[in-house]
Amino acid sequence: MTAIEEISFKLILHSGNGRSYAFEAIKAAKEGEFVKAEELLEKARKELESAHHIQTQLLQKEAAGENNMINLLLIHAQDHLMTGITVKEIAEELIDLRRDMMKQRGRE
Repeated sequence: MTAIEEISFKLILHSGNGRSYAFEAIKAAKEGEFVKAEELLEKARKELESAHHIQTQLLQKEAAGENNMINLLLIHAQDHLMTGITVKEIAEELIDLRRDMMKQRGRE
């Protein structure tokens, strides 16, 4: 396995984990379990932070003149990262909305 393939798989792993935790957080909030939802969001943030760190290292290497081999796997990994970040941000908003709805109904 090449270095760029290994990096790509790490990006996919952390991004996918982050996305999954974000979806679990939405489900927990839907069930009124806001503490659990926040814990899952924190896990999502940490996973996506790890993925973003990997991406930043690639960008820094390229800025320093190292030529990164761009292949379909790396592009796929970048898609996973962007999707994970988007899902996490939407999850944060949905959880806030759910919390507000529950407060208005006097159920939190």
